[in-house]
Amino acid sequence: MSQFPKDATRPEPDELLVEIADYVCDFEVKSQLAFETARLCLLDSIACALRALKYPACTRLLGPVVRGSGWPQGTPVPGTAYRLDPVQAAFNIGCLIRWLDFNDTWLAAEWGHPSDNFGAILAAADYRSRRGGRGVAPVLMRDVLAGAIKAYEIQGVLALENAFNRVGLDHVLLVRVASTAVATRLLGGSRGQVIDAVSQAWLDGDTLRAYRHAPNAGSRKSWAAGDATSRAVRLALLSLAGEMGYPGALSTPNWGFCEVLFGGKPVVVARAFGSYVVENILFKISYPAEFHAQTAVEAAIALHPQVAPRLDDVKRVRIQTQEAAMRTIDKHGPLHHPEDRDHCLQYMTAIGLIFGRLDADHYEDATASDPRIDALRAKMEAVENRQFSIDYLDPEKRSIANSVQVFFRDGTSTNPVEVHFPIGHRFRRAEGVRLLMNKFEESVRARYGAVHAARICELGFDGGRLEAMPVNVFLDFLAVPAD
Repeated sequence: MSQFPKDATRPEPDELLVEIADYVCDFEVKSQLAFETARLCLLDSIACALRALKYPACTRLLGPVVRGSGWPQGTPVPGTAYRLDPVQAAFNIGCLIRWLDFNDTWLAAEWGHPSDNFGAILAAADYRSRRGGRGVAPVLMRDVLAGAIKAYEIQGVLALENAFNRVGLDHVLLVRVASTAVATRLLGGSRGQVIDAVSQAWLDGDTLRAYRHAPNAGSRKSWAAGDATSRAVRLALLSLAGEMGYPGALSTPNWGFCEVLFGGKPVVVARAFGSYVVENILFKISYPAEFHAQTAVEAAIALHPQVAPRLDDVKRVRIQTQEAAMRTIDKHGPLHHPEDRDHCLQYMTAIGLIFGRLDADHYEDATASDPRIDALRAKMEAVENRQFSIDYLDPEKRSIANSVQVFFRDGTSTNPVEVHFPIGHRFRRAEGVRLLMNKFEESVRARYGAVHAARICELGFDGGRLEAMPVNVFLDFLAVPAD
């Protein structure tokens, strides 16, 4: 039952709260494509998390809030020896998945990374499994994948026509809302408790996007999703403990989310919740780069053989892109740290032209100090291609197009290289799955011993076996022994 106080003067819960709760509690996922894609999303997220463990800026944030206060029977953080309470485990897992900006993406009126939700989903499911007791069935990985499908759907559908970024709010709001709904249900919450918890998620308001944009771009953008997932688990646990909900969290005049933070506009549900989002998710496979730049990097790498030998002769570089990229990653002037560089269209394009590849190390100071990069950035102009912007929002295309052309001092130029769909797009899914599996296998083999790595890969590639495994057994499999 909902914990709304029995007061006739209080309204019925906002329609959106009810719609989310009904979907999470009652919708049965039947699409095999959705489950198969959700498994790929899980493997990709684990790959991203394991790769992030290479970077001290990330690992220093991991572990319990207070050193030495770990929970021996807690949730394992993949690739580490940490075992943590579910709230802090969600932060750790979410932080790792998101750190390198290499996890899957959803682009619409609002942007985001639905795999951010795995922090809350895995932590909540594992916590319930470990505390279930005798006679209580564990949460299986199929339940985890079903939860992921629903979290992806909530976040992605709410992103279709609600541009929170245009009022300065960050997309992790939708991670918190989606994760709260799914985590509450995975923890055993009722429909009413899901409503209560999700109302709390909206009442939290949202964080500002300042940390994603110059001059304030910084590492918070890499842990903001972990923060959102940990908050989601906390709100779920509070609601399960009997904390009341707030029926008009969105709609209340003067004080509700929509009027205070969304310009008085309602939050629109553009389509019925189902499994559309996960089936059309965008994977980042080739490059750890902000998604609006993926095709620009691919185009730049294609031009590398022609341009690299003539860098001193380059007069200008013309990048045609979408309006969303112009607003988010068109940057000029000094770039101060990796978080600045991996959200700069010109920097990523320069790396592709100069080196013919792009990996996470290219954002570090050692590479960024190469004077050729800023010299080439200074010669770049980025302009909106209106058709690219139209196709970006077309639900039948969802393209993320970029075009790169290089002009030389002698009057010659390269042909423009135009790429509409990155390898992780559904239109290139067959090409992408093989590379995604390689990404997962390489990440696992770099973190675990050869024998154990082979077992993890074998499990990940066997969908039936993975789905039948309890989540706590799966996460134990990804843990490493304490030193």
